[in-house]
Amino acid sequence: MRVAVSFGKSKMYSALVLNIHQTKPTLYEAKDIHQILDEIPLVNELQLKHWQWIASYYMCSLGDVYRAALPSAFLLESETIINKNESFTDESILADDEFLIFEALQHQSQLTIHQVSDILGKKKVMPIVNALIKKEAITIKEEIYEQYKPKLVKYVRLHANYSSDDSLNALLEELSRAKKQREAVLAFFQLLSTKKPIKAKDLEEKAAVSSSILKSLVTKNIFEFYHIQTDRVQFKGDTNDLKVLNEFQEKALAEIKETFKEKDVTLLHGITSSGKTEVYTKLIQEVLDAGKQVLFLLPEIALTTQIITRLQFYFGEQISVFHSKYSMNERVEVWNNILENKPKARIILGARSCIFLPFSNLGLIVVDEEHETSYKQFEPSPRYNARDAAIVLSKLHSAKILLGSATPSLESFFNAQQKKYGFVALNRRHGNVQLPKIELIDVKEKQRKKEMKGHFSDRLLKLIQEALDLKEQVILFQNRRGFSPVVECKTCGVSPQCPNCDVSLTFHKFRYELRCHYCNYQRAMPNSCGACGSNTLDNKGFGTEKIELELKELFPDFNIGRMDLDTTRGKFGYQKIIVAFEAKEIDILVGTQMLSKGLDFENVSLVGVLSADSMLNYPDFRAHERAYDMMVQVSGRAGRSKKQGNVAIQTYNPYHQILQQVSTTNYIEMYKEQLQERWQYKYPPYYRLIKITLKHRDYTKVDTGVNWLFKALYNSFGENVLGPTAPAVSRIRNQYIKNIVIKIPPKQSLANTKNQVTKIRNTFEAVKDFRPIRFIVDVDAY
Repeated sequence: MRVAVSFGKSKMYSALVLNIHQTKPTLYEAKDIHQILDEIPLVNELQLKHWQWIASYYMCSLGDVYRAALPSAFLLESETIINKNESFTDESILADDEFLIFEALQHQSQLTIHQVSDILGKKKVMPIVNALIKKEAITIKEEIYEQYKPKLVKYVRLHANYSSDDSLNALLEELSRAKKQREAVLAFFQLLSTKKPIKAKDLEEKAAVSSSILKSLVTKNIFEFYHIQTDRVQFKGDTNDLKVLNEFQEKALAEIKETFKEKDVTLLHGITSSGKTEVYTKLIQEVLDAGKQVLFLLPEIALTTQIITRLQFYFGEQISVFHSKYSMNERVEVWNNILENKPKARIILGARSCIFLPFSNLGLIVVDEEHETSYKQFEPSPRYNARDAAIVLSKLHSAKILLGSATPSLESFFNAQQKKYGFVALNRRHGNVQLPKIELIDVKEKQRKKEMKGHFSDRLLKLIQEALDLKEQVILFQNRRGFSPVVECKTCGVSPQCPNCDVSLTFHKFRYELRCHYCNYQRAMPNSCGACGSNTLDNKGFGTEKIELELKELFPDFNIGRMDLDTTRGKFGYQKIIVAFEAKEIDILVGTQMLSKGLDFENVSLVGVLSADSMLNYPDFRAHERAYDMMVQVSGRAGRSKKQGNVAIQTYNPYHQILQQVSTTNYIEMYKEQLQERWQYKYPPYYRLIKITLKHRDYTKVDTGVNWLFKALYNSFGENVLGPTAPAVSRIRNQYIKNIVIKIPPKQSLANTKNQVTKIRNTFEAVKDFRPIRFIVDVDAY
């Protein structure tokens, strides 16, 4: 359960009791528990075991996991309450600010610290409050406030006096003059025939009266109001029969069940649009029939909106959704429903944070698009990978876990090849539609022949026009948001940089401003160069916003939509765009990698990738694997329902081996080639990686710190320590960054390595000069 504990003089925190024992701490005096906040435990034992595993495996503290796991409403904060000391009379000894507070207390019985800072118009008010305590003018106490407020819906019922028929007739006569009130009563009886509780709002609408009329009926003791607590998010939906699977899906389903007999983890390698979701629904149904819970993990919030609609069709009200676009109160409700194992929380859908929920009897976990990098958390700690943590979670519950993807990550595929996981392949598209035709367009050649129009080759424009003429939709993929990534002066070559980070500012045309995509710094677009004063500023490169504007000029009669971080800010941002595209209100959709994830649009016949090279030329050992995944996933959005789709990929280097493998969708060839490289250069899945990052505002401090750390690690691990290096963006938010990577060979014990790293870290933090440096450890940092 949660308890409130006081730290220092004026702060209260909520803590979680892990276990109760009688051994006293020796080095410090233990604090008293101020109060117990829960009647029933908020977290269960299996959850705690899982949290402890995450803390030890990802080398972070249990407190970090606790903070990441609980919805913020449960992490109570305290509020200091100020009361007037009645026996204090001598106001002359008070300073001006102190007198203002004292005077406010004459009118109000108590004030909070927030209110005091409002009265004084200052942030720093504790010194003044402390002075008042010394002069004995006020007393203070700590008050803990619960942040979650349940949603109450107002209902109406008839007062007990009117239970007999005679009293009702008398009532209607009594109200013969009050026309509106009489209408309200008659409408109430009409609604009563439905035998359901009557909401005050429904009655107001039915009788066309205002809320004040209902209030006056309540004061006359004719009606009574009462409240019922309800959840903020509820999924309507009736339970329809599941779709009948085709022979290939049936075969895959049978194989999955077969592998589950021997193995707990199974990898389902199903090509795009092979109907993986239908296979999942069958498995989910069986687990639900056995009375267990199901966790369905998705990499992107954009995907949840579409999958919810599909699953709701079959499972109706048994679905709960949990992700960061939901409000704090909505998340608390989902948490409580799962904790109490309610029927409305049998299937839990959501992004990576779902693995922290209080499950009591999980039967199945489905990790869809398991190759996705979004499953890995990078900031803040715990830096966990939801796919790997979900595998451990399923072990704790003795549940089964299914990893599904059209482009499995090398690690998962390697584990399946090594017979660690079960493996099932589904390599026919649903309805036997063929995989899209992929063609590579050589931009270098097109530029030489002057056949480019803006950022579009003549071939791509022809394909777009053909698709639009047939009333089909088009998706264009460009993994950069904004208008142009670099603004450069033609005279002196200087481009505006972010003052806090080591990057050039991106131009956003919609607001006519320059913005940093790392720290959100923004400023108006200048008219002239800040260095030489000439007004010849030029845009280099292109983002989704520029593509959208170019398309509007090229295809003025069609609707063009854009889906990226800037257009999906609100809670329903994703939903609006996806629904509009499904309803064919948008003809061409331009977007970033959000588009590449498992979305299902039946009318898309063409997918265009505008520049494939930016994904390939990236300083990361997984760049090629990721580029392959992203392009295959994006091309999988084409031609999903009836006829074969088209994919056009624009590139400067059409003979690159990855692009050749994408054009033939040859996963096995890519896998073998990448595996060969990983073995040669000692990377996962053969070697494990631990990445250590140091951050500080002072460059020399970070530099001396990182050199000291490198020597210490080199003494322990020798050649397997890489670094120290500065990342591509070596300063973010005014913090300089340096990295060191430790490679752990297959035979070396992971636990011993971590212990050694922890020892070195403790020594590092004991050095006075190094103490202010942020020390970040990221296990499996890929």
